[in-house]
Amino acid sequence: MRIVESMQKVPGGMMLIPLLLGSVVKTFAPGFLDYGSFTTALFKNGAAPLIALLILATGSQLTLKQSKRVLTKTGVLLLAKTIVPGLLVIAYGYLFGKPGLAGFSLLAVLVAFINSNGGLWIALASRYGNADDQGAYIASALNDGPFFSLLFLGLSGLGTIPWSYIVAAIIPFLIGFVWGNLDPRFAELMKPTPNITIPFFAFALGAGIDLRSLVTGGATGIVIGVAVTLVTGFLGYASYRWLLKERSSVGFAIGTTAGNSVATPAIIAEADSSFKPFVAIATSQVAASVLITAVLTPIFTHYLHERAVKTAKSQRTEQV
Repeated sequence: MRIVESMQKVPGGMMLIPLLLGSVVKTFAPGFLDYGSFTTALFKNGAAPLIALLILATGSQLTLKQSKRVLTKTGVLLLAKTIVPGLLVIAYGYLFGKPGLAGFSLLAVLVAFINSNGGLWIALASRYGNADDQGAYIASALNDGPFFSLLFLGLSGLGTIPWSYIVAAIIPFLIGFVWGNLDPRFAELMKPTPNITIPFFAFALGAGIDLRSLVTGGATGIVIGVAVTLVTGFLGYASYRWLLKERSSVGFAIGTTAGNSVATPAIIAEADSSFKPFVAIATSQVAASVLITAVLTPIFTHYLHERAVKTAKSQRTEQV
């Protein structure tokens, strides 16, 4: 059976299909995930350590010569995915207040728009980008979590800004970077890591998403997910093209919502109780956005990649 080959034919399939399978199991057979021992360790709790290993492996593939380009791309992605959307959402908050408009609360929109899925970014960058793009995962390490949400809300007394969370997310990358530059054999050893880890951490991420969240979040959650994909995906794609001067589809891969961001509404409400009335619906809306963006972003990224390949072939043919 050509299972792997069939999965690879689907845009982002090695990430997307296991993620959806994990969601199905979470929704209809959650007891399997709590069976215990290595079963639970891998299929329910495995996402964090496997992504950490992938981050370390990504760092090992970068050389000192590449590091400047990685930091440049990281800055561009933060601008496209976090800074610009964050400012737009804050303007939305000024206009319509915390309840927002038509069920789209400030809390849900802000969290969904400015957090990106680092695991999916690396998966897509591995296929459609290069080592520099994979290294730009740092952008997701920085925006994944409550830090920027708290920062943009600009509320005093929201609690300690979690610098330790950000540092802890980057440490594996730095270890891999140092080790890979000191020992090229280690870098070679870690090359296959994306192909090995991506399907398994994707399943574990999916195992944290109940498909019923689409129902709970309703149409508003789905709309938020579609908007996140199109708006921030386009900003990422446009930033690659206009700021980095690269005709690469991988910039669109930033158009996601991070799985960890599902917990952010509750964290914000703990710091500012005025957000508590919006936590339940915002959490379900963000969960819906996580799933919707995980489905749509690989499809659009693949489409843009194929279009770029066809355009390049056509231009070469005309030159001949």
